[in-house]
Amino acid sequence: QVQLVESGGGLVQAGGSLRLSCAASGSIFSINTMGWYRQAPGKQRELVASITGGGSTNYADSVKGRFTISRGDAKNLVYLQMNSLKPEDTAVYYCAASGVWGPSGLYDYWGQGTQVTVSS
Repeated sequence: QVQLVESGGGLVQAGGSLRLSCAASGSIFSINTMGWYRQAPGKQRELVASITGGGSTNYADSVKGRFTISRGDAKNLVYLQMNSLKPEDTAVYYCAASGVWGPSGLYDYWGQGTQVTVSS
């Protein structure tokens, strides 16, 4: 059983910063890509940023230059540093891991989500 546990969400004023963390635990041989998605009320879930095992990153246009995704040395950790936050960044942020290779095969997993609220 693989679990993704997020932390670091909260309430912050516009212009502030938050750092989200996500740790994948369980029987994991390797993880290809980890990323962060977000879903605001009434909107579809969207990709915020992703990073491969090799360190290649991808960002939504709306967060480029403000957010930075990184992986920990253990490779089952992923972080999202969010700077210059805007009220439109308010959403539930979900950690995702794709291409998770374990004893049972290759699967994708989602975290439970963490709320980020940016006040104006």
